[in-house]
Amino acid sequence: MKAPKHRSAGFTLIELVVVISILAILAAFALPRFAELSDEAHRASIQGTSGAYAAAVALTRAQWTARGAAGAQTDLPGFGAENVDMSADGWPISVAGDKGTVAAMDSADCVDLWNGLMQSNAPSVSTTANTDDYDATFNGSSECQYDYNLNGGADNITYNPATGDVTTTIN
Repeated sequence: MKAPKHRSAGFTLIELVVVISILAILAAFALPRFAELSDEAHRASIQGTSGAYAAAVALTRAQWTARGAAGAQTDLPGFGAENVDMSADGWPISVAGDKGTVAAMDSADCVDLWNGLMQSNAPSVSTTANTDDYDATFNGSSECQYDYNLNGGADNITYNPATGDVTTTIN
């Protein structure tokens, strides 16, 4: 009697080439999408932080108004650690108690405002370039600008203490 021939178990070269080709096509479409997710996450982080900052500015303004809107005020009671200073127009300008006007502000005041307004779990900020999540500068004697470092520094949040406006720039 003749022994039956056993066919070897495995894939042929053509089957392997087809599977590899299908995987390559899928990867070509999927990888760019995953790369965009990182950019989208950075944008969402900046927008969320900007929204939180704007809400904090609005809350301090509301507290200032509820207390009678009595001009410039040092250490606004009822908000956070009660150390936020308000301008005569009712916008946060400092936490150090030494600034009476927007013109007297500097980059350190921008950092202090960030920490005083955002309170807990806020992204880190400093005046030293590229050491924290955001770099703070007081630009043109009128605005605090917070440059986002985690994606190259082209995006920022700007706070105008003269008007209370918080704007977001995402490039």
